[in-house]
Amino acid sequence: MENIRQDLERTLALALEEGASDLHLSVGRYPTLRIDGVLVPLSKEEMVTPERSEQFANALLTIDQQQRFLQEKDIDFSYDFKGKARFRVNIFRQRGFIGSALRLIPSRIRTIEELKLPKILRGFTKRMQGFLLVVGPAGHGKSTTLAALINELNHSRDNNVITIEDPIEYIFVQDRCIISQRELYHDTISFSRGLRAALREDPDVIMVGEMRDLDTTATALTAAETGHLVFTTLHTNNAAQTIDRIIDSFPAGQQGQVRSQLAATILGIVSERLVPRVGGGRVPAVEIMIANSAVRNLIREKKTHEIDLVIETSADIGMIKLNRSLANLVKQGEITLENAEIYSTNQEELRMLLQK
Repeated sequence: MENIRQDLERTLALALEEGASDLHLSVGRYPTLRIDGVLVPLSKEEMVTPERSEQFANALLTIDQQQRFLQEKDIDFSYDFKGKARFRVNIFRQRGFIGSALRLIPSRIRTIEELKLPKILRGFTKRMQGFLLVVGPAGHGKSTTLAALINELNHSRDNNVITIEDPIEYIFVQDRCIISQRELYHDTISFSRGLRAALREDPDVIMVGEMRDLDTTATALTAAETGHLVFTTLHTNNAAQTIDRIIDSFPAGQQGQVRSQLAATILGIVSERLVPRVGGGRVPAVEIMIANSAVRNLIREKKTHEIDLVIETSADIGMIKLNRSLANLVKQGEITLENAEIYSTNQEELRMLLQK
């Protein structure tokens, strides 16, 4: 077991040195890093055999986690690597073998500026109540953006902040805020239960790692409606789709009320894509919807399909469509046209923006 732990630690150290975002331990392959979105096998390391894969998993898991993995067949948790970095780990079964996927979480929380995000996002941290969603595909910076926003609050406001995460990723060092970080299964049994409990813990700000179910969504909306600032994430592509997804998740008889709640509480929706940068690394392309009176009216009137037009015509207050963000990055030489088209949801519109 000692040898496998040394091999694991050497591989984790390599992931740090190479600036990888992920490490994959999959049977029949070399340990593989994801660097700037590309999978890179570590061909100087030993091939991952079924036995080694299981040993790697046991080296990462505590005894309690091993028991849970045996029962549930997959498990999410965070792993601290010698105080140098944390990894968000998922261990799973596939074709009878064990596989592991580790996402690197940098030890330092970067600022909005360091992440190359629009400064307008700072405005959301100045609000006293409401509902902000950060959306986009998995692995495109949602958790990192939320951490930057919470840390901005931490250094600028005297608030009680409660986070509910699965697992805890970034560790906040308390400054002006009291920050209580609760992890699923360790500190609470579900997002919805943790969120309901948080409402009895005198919070000013609540961060919910992900809205996974109807109960969590309903409670988050109520929290925003009753005077709290709520930050959360959802796996959707843009603002209009996000609003429709939230409303459609409720039974038909409740959708009218939810539509009104959402229109009243929504602050904004931030949609992100991390696009390979020319010369290495990745840069965010961002859609930002800010809930002004026009947006709120469209939500109430079931006209979410018109929100894109409001975003496009409201650049003066900081709104931007994803395609315009991509086009700007191409014009600045930050990303290639080819990559912009890969991440665009409307390539024809993107080409028109680039011709202007």
